[in-house]
Amino acid sequence: MLLKTFGWSFAVTALGLVAAVLYGGWTGFGVVAILSVLEISLSFDNAVVNAGILKKMNAFWQKIFLTIGVLIAVFGMRLVFPVVIVAISAKIGPIEAVRLALNDKDQYQQLVTDAHPSIAAFGGMFLLMIFLDFIFEDRDIKWLGWLERPLAKLGKVDMLSVCIALVVLLVTAMTVATHAHQHGGTHVDKAQTVLISGIAGLITYLVVGGLSGYFENKLEEEEEREHEQEEAAAKSGKKVPAVVLAGKAAFFMFLYLEVLDASFSFDGVIGAFAVTNDIVLMALGLGIGAMYVRSLTVYLVRQGTLDDYVYLEHGAHYAIGALAVILLITIQYEIHEVITGSVGVILIAWSFVSSVIRNKRMAAAEGQGSSGDKAEVSSGV
Repeated sequence: MLLKTFGWSFAVTALGLVAAVLYGGWTGFGVVAILSVLEISLSFDNAVVNAGILKKMNAFWQKIFLTIGVLIAVFGMRLVFPVVIVAISAKIGPIEAVRLALNDKDQYQQLVTDAHPSIAAFGGMFLLMIFLDFIFEDRDIKWLGWLERPLAKLGKVDMLSVCIALVVLLVTAMTVATHAHQHGGTHVDKAQTVLISGIAGLITYLVVGGLSGYFENKLEEEEEREHEQEEAAAKSGKKVPAVVLAGKAAFFMFLYLEVLDASFSFDGVIGAFAVTNDIVLMALGLGIGAMYVRSLTVYLVRQGTLDDYVYLEHGAHYAIGALAVILLITIQYEIHEVITGSVGVILIAWSFVSSVIRNKRMAAAEGQGSSGDKAEVSSGV
């Protein structure tokens, strides 16, 4: 079962790591490995959400999502999107960006370095919004209760996450301007770049979130309409064609999943720029991670249950928040790639261990409860 589901992912991992060694030596191997782990970590909640919706779809639409949908949202976003970001930031064509990445690494590196403030500001704001919206939402399950409880109360204030994100962006731009002015640089231009790119990241997040909400509402409307039609058909003794109903509902599910996939893939793509500017290593690392998104989704659907490790989603979002801060810091200061990659891995590992401990405690409590019930029954007899 495991090999059947993850076989292609294992194969792509092996090929990707070999290609990394041939391209960039053992340094390239390390960068691709870090990117792969980072992408898999950040994509875990993506796979869980996908599986929760995908299990409601019929076999045909499941196949459509896991083939065409994956090619569009996973490989398209994770492999093509980095090229587009560099091309837009550096004001060159996508083909030229790929050519430079392969044939003129020095010039490409210079273009990416010059474009880094805009990339970091855009990505930092997008990731920060994902993190803020998560921690300000009141959840039944809390990982770091001492922190998440008061934040959930603050989250009742409308648009708080947007306000905080804009304040962070303003402070970042002012810091950049001040630092550049002290060193005789073109502080106005750089500060403007950071502000414009950061606002673009914020707008992108709001648009993607709005589209997701739109498709989710459409899906709910379709489900309600189908339910009403089924009830009316049952009263009149007529049968409603199940294929048509399943087709409509599944179509909106498919659109909703595509938007969700796109929004989830932004964090891995943007986070990759905090690890490396090398587009080849980025493509290899994100490509490996993308395969595991598909495998995890298929695995969770085939198992018929979502993962029991409830804190992993929290760990992934805290990793996103850490990456957001790191990206904004790298506008002005350099941070080593190992630190960037390690923060996410540590947070995911911590949340996994916490989940295991929670599961053991709950199992022990249930065992004690059943023992107590048996004792009561025995004494009663």
